[in-house]
Formats: sequence, structure tokens, C-alpha cells
Amino acid sequence: MTSPTPPTTEPIDGRVRIGHVHLKVADLDRALAFYCGLLGFELQERMGAQAAFVSAGGYHHHIGLNTWESARGSPPPPGSTGLYHHAILYPDRRALARAVKRLLDAGWPLTGASDHGVSEAIYLDDPDHNGVELYRDRPRAEWPHSPTGELAMTTRRLDLAGLLAEAEADGPVDTHPTASADGEREGDR
Repeated sequence: MTSPTPPTTEPIDGRVRIGHVHLKVADLDRALAFYCGLLGFELQERMGAQAAFVSAGGYHHHIGLNTWESARGSPPPPGSTGLYHHAILYPDRRALARAVKRLLDAGWPLTGASDHGVSEAIYLDDPDHNGVELYRDRPRAEWPHSPTGELAMTTRRLDLAGLLAEAEADGPVDTHPTASADGEREGDR
């Protein structure tokens, strides 16, 4: 392997976003039961037993699932390189709370729950042991900073009971916000 090239002095365009994640899975039906049945993503397209594309709000796909190289496969062993987790951003604390409640009601195990100062995050594994983070960002004005003004993210225990209390809050929930052509929802900009 060659050495990496030196970093450029010009940062990447600030409008760049991670568009979607495509996961290798051992069993497509099992993966769909988790991502659609449990987390609530909507199936956009299925290609037999080999691939499926799911999303929130009618976008073409946020998550691709395939068995092209992994049908009946096993997860990589500990100590291997690869994806640590993929993160699913919820629009607000209440939507995150409802997702966590749905997981707990189904008996799905959580592997962690952290308050990072900039976000609140729940960690779990999907059926293929791919790491999944469900999170919501705090408004930028609430992000912690050091005395010199640098971002100061933390990892503290999340008040899970406080989060779950949000799931019971009254009021309507907009589960289909308007999406732009690039998949950003109104309010993401």
C-alpha cells in the first residue's frame, strides 16, 4: 500500500453530504424485517433475494442491502477492519425517542447510549452485526465549546429515561416531511 498523499489546504465543499450506505447482509428478508419492520424505513425497490433499497420519506434510498457477496455469510471477526457503524439522523428528540421505544418494546438489545454534547446517540447492532447509531443533533447554539472556542464533544451517559419520556409527549408527528431532490428534508439546511 502506498503512503497517503499530503492533505490539501482547501477543505471540501461544505454542502457535501454522505448520501447513503450500502450494507452486505447474509439474509435479505431478515435485514428487511429489521430496517423496515422494526426501524420503520420504507421499501423503495427490491431485486429478488439479492438486493433491496429502503428510505425515509420517499427518497430513492438511504440504505441499500445486498447479498451479492455475502449470502449466508458471517460477520467479520473482531479485530478486523471495516465499517464501525452507520448513523441514522432523526429530525428531533421525540422522533429518536419513539424509535428507541419501538426497539425496546420489541426486545432489541442496545449496545450503548451516549450524550456527546452535540448529539444524543443510541447504539445497537443490526441482524448482521453491522453497527447502527440512531441519533439526533442538538442545535449548533447548544454545542459545547472549550474556553478557546474549539468544539468540545463529550461522551457521557445518556439519560435514557428522560429521552423515553419524550416518546409519550402529545401532539402530531410529521412522518413524511417534504424532501428536496438531494434528499435533504426541509429544515436540514
